[in-house]
Amino acid sequence: MTARVVYAGARALRLEAAATEPPGPGQVRISVAYTGICGTDLHIYHGDMDSRVTAPCVIGHEMSGRIAEVGAGVDGWQAGDQVTVMPLDWCGQCPACHAGHTHLCHRLTFLGIDATGSMQSSWTVPARTLIRLPDDLALDWAALVEPTAVAVHDVRRADLQPGEKALVVGGGPIGLLIASVAARQGADLRVVEPDPYRRTLAGELGFTTVDPAAPDLPGVLAEWTTGAGAAVAFEVSGAAAGVTTAVEALAVRGRLVQVAIHSVPREVSLHRFFWRELTLLGARLYHREDFETAVSLIAELHIPAAALISRVEPLGRAAQAFGALEAGAAVMKVLIDCQFDEVSSER
Repeated sequence: MTARVVYAGARALRLEAAATEPPGPGQVRISVAYTGICGTDLHIYHGDMDSRVTAPCVIGHEMSGRIAEVGAGVDGWQAGDQVTVMPLDWCGQCPACHAGHTHLCHRLTFLGIDATGSMQSSWTVPARTLIRLPDDLALDWAALVEPTAVAVHDVRRADLQPGEKALVVGGGPIGLLIASVAARQGADLRVVEPDPYRRTLAGELGFTTVDPAAPDLPGVLAEWTTGAGAAVAFEVSGAAAGVTTAVEALAVRGRLVQVAIHSVPREVSLHRFFWRELTLLGARLYHREDFETAVSLIAELHIPAAALISRVEPLGRAAQAFGALEAGAAVMKVLIDCQFDEVSSER
């Protein structure tokens, strides 16, 4: 039997047992170790994505685990292999796929949103979605591969060069992952974040932070850039004020990388874009190479995985895990332990 957490509607999660699904041809069954909760999962939990998510369903897509069974016709994988899943299933036929942008497929299926996800003890998926993990990589750390792949893709979209000044607006998990990847690229960084806990953690990780409530935020950023402005700004806050901060901070021909999902239209200073010849870059999801790079960064200790994992809860306490993330107090990344249902831990 498989233990799983089912999203049953807005703010309604239930733990249930279900028959374990054996792998069919071209599939593998994974014994899921950990599933992380992200902002998208919170939107689902709040009922904001019910037009896309069909309840009851199992959600979750930031995961790690080991292969338990291999279906017919699957080569190169065996039981016991440590894996994560790139949760994208594209059609291969639409204009985006033909152009090589399969992650932007017009008919993209996102596992954990449009199809069954990983918040369960056993998960059967197409073998083509697997990403190999090193045998010695801790599986709780490996649950951060997917969000790290997001950060890798964002930094690649920016075409960030060594020595460039880069502003990260929003110091949550994705913001600090972007900062970690950008620092690895040799960028000169500042992280703008209003929350004291997140600013403290960012400082402990070696990043220079800025409080957006500071009396002279423009002056602080101008002093950092000697009046020129930042070459790149990553907008990760999802707030109107964050967009304004990012745009106003950019240098002539600076690049704004839009990472956060804004559910409502935002006012943007198009005059600023005209006056400084700015560029706006959308950044959505990732490629396989982004996942593979993310695995290497975590395995080689370039990502502060342990510091970003604030809390681990068992499947039976999924509602409490969502509540902790929703409250936002002294919490970064929350994981669900998909194999145990006894204890929780805070780190």
